[in-house]
Amino acid sequence: MPRYVAFLRGVSPLNAKMPQLKKCFEAAGFTDVKTVLGSGNVVFDSRATSEGAVERKAEALMEEHLGRTFYTIVRRADTLRELLAADPYAKFDLPANAKRVVTFLREPPAARLKLPLQLEQARILALNGREIFTAYLPQPGNPVFMALIEKTFGKDITTRTWDTVRKCAGA
Repeated sequence: MPRYVAFLRGVSPLNAKMPQLKKCFEAAGFTDVKTVLGSGNVVFDSRATSEGAVERKAEALMEEHLGRTFYTIVRRADTLRELLAADPYAKFDLPANAKRVVTFLREPPAARLKLPLQLEQARILALNGREIFTAYLPQPGNPVFMALIEKTFGKDITTRTWDTVRKCAGA
């Protein structure tokens, strides 16, 4: 049975408890459900045939069991492991303290982009289908990388650090 990772947009410990999300996904019929960190990452097995079907099922069950939904983007765990092994950041000369972020889309962007795009210390480096690879230098109180990503791709996205993707793929 395939293993999936659901990345939920906008989840924090203040607006969703991981045990509740776990129970919600179990109620949806997903098995071996685990949450990773407190930011809306749910790893599970499912017989569903497409990521889109899993996304719709998860969102419907959140609405039913939690009284709200979080925009959900799903990837197969083996796809994430392949992405990690390919390391799209390796070909870029990044400072040691640069944060590496993956942005997930449900569909590839409609327009072709000339990359890299930059805003202050944030750069969209590469696009691979439905994944966007960004690096930025942290600036206190200034999430400039999110401004760049949302300006370029809109808000129907969710982002995770490279380390979080690694943790989810291995869970």
